[in-house]
Amino acid sequence: MSMTANIKTGLRGSAGVTVDDSNTAMAYGSGSVSVFATPAMIGLMEKAALSSVDPLLPEGYTTVGIRVDVEHIAATPVDGTIEARSELREIDGRRLVFTVEAFDDREQVGRGTHERFIVPAEKFLQRVAEKSKRS
Repeated sequence: MSMTANIKTGLRGSAGVTVDDSNTAMAYGSGSVSVFATPAMIGLMEKAALSSVDPLLPEGYTTVGIRVDVEHIAATPVDGTIEARSELREIDGRRLVFTVEAFDDREQVGRGTHERFIVPAEKFLQRVAEKSKRS
């Protein structure tokens, strides 16, 4: 069976979060204001993409993020809610390309593309473990 047999373009995912002190630009060190951090938005976009494809992979496989190209176009204050949405636009072997967007309670706050790569989980983790042995 192919790794992508169950994965088709048009597949959608979503993930949400409430903005609190732990995910602000100040908390991430990516800014000096208490608004939803760009790195937090990127993570939420990745989670949306991951949620749509990982459950469809054969056992022992996962996806890892390899590229992100996004704009953070509006700020969201503490106590606001954010929903990230993804749509799978392209499958190129083991590379998956998503359109990603983020919305708060009032407007679109982010948009862009995200790429993930399908990998055998155990082999990937072994390579990571080898890196820590060299340190």
